[in-house]
Amino acid sequence: MRIKAGDRVPVATFKQLSTEGIVNIDTTTLLQGKKVVLFGLPGAYTPVCSASHLPGFVAKSAELKATGIDDIACISVNDPFVMQAWGKEHGADGKVTMLSDADGTFTRAIGLNVDLPDYGLSGRSERYSMVVEDCVVKTINVEKTVFDHGVSSAATCMLHA
Repeated sequence: MRIKAGDRVPVATFKQLSTEGIVNIDTTTLLQGKKVVLFGLPGAYTPVCSASHLPGFVAKSAELKATGIDDIACISVNDPFVMQAWGKEHGADGKVTMLSDADGTFTRAIGLNVDLPDYGLSGRSERYSMVVEDCVVKTINVEKTVFDHGVSSAATCMLHA
């Protein structure tokens, strides 16, 4: 079942590469008592994700945080090494928290998993963004196709922050 506004974000654990190595970050720690933008995408280094989606959130991070957003997190079904390298390449450090949903557990739990066999991608995420307040989804924006990025963009999140 697909997550919707008013739902609690399911408990899940992400992986992140830090200076201490790989660390686990659970949804409760990430979201409890905070207002956070979560956005998911099919994969690091894929065309729309690299050209538009992640760069839009990096560029608008200060504006989003000025509206009261505590954190902006990018979630993808990729390993933490790829997420860290991709984030660094796009200047995400200190702006967007790069999280690995390595086995897709979170993505499946929120009902936004997709297979794109023509592109060699399976068990990936649909393109979405959501504003979460204290572990509850305030707004969610899911694209009609993984090739679209307007509905789930940073600019759209600004309207709902």
